[in-house]
Amino acid sequence: MAHFAELDSNNIVLRVVVISNDDVDANGGDYSSSAETFVSNLVPHSDNGVAWKQTSFNNSSRKQYAGIGYTYNSTKNKFLCPQPYPSWSLNGNDDWEAPVTYPTVVEMGDNPIVIEWDEDNQKWIGNTWTGENFDTRTNYEWDSTELTWTEV
Repeated sequence: MAHFAELDSNNIVLRVVVISNDDVDANGGDYSSSAETFVSNLVPHSDNGVAWKQTSFNNSSRKQYAGIGYTYNSTKNKFLCPQPYPSWSLNGNDDWEAPVTYPTVVEMGDNPIVIEWDEDNQKWIGNTWTGENFDTRTNYEWDSTELTWTEV
C-alpha cells in the first residue's frame, strides 16, 4: 500500500490516506507527480487541502513518514516533524535539537530516569520512581557542564 499526505497551502500535513500500489504503479509510479495528480483526482481535498505528496510508511524516502501537523519541505523533498519547543532548532540531519545536549546518563542505579525538556528554564529535568510500589519520586536537573544529574 502507498501512503499520500494531504498538504495545505503552507505545506502542513492535514491527513494521510492509503492508495493501492497497483493504482500508483499504473499512474506514474512511486513519488511521481502523475501519481500525485491521480490521488488528487481520486480523493477530494479537505477544506484547506491543496496538494498530495507520497510519504513512506517505513521512512525509506522523504526522511520520515508524514503525520498530521508535519511539514513538507519542498526544497529538501522531506517531511519534517513539528518543532517540539520554540528554542529547538534543526540540525544537519533535519532533526529537532534542544539548545542543551540530551543527557548522557539515563539511569540512577537500577532506576531509569524519566527525562523531559523544561522550556521555561532551558534545561533537562528528570525523575526516578522507587520504593516498594514505585511510590517515591526523586527529581533531578541535568548539569550539562559536569554531565551529571543533581537532585533537587
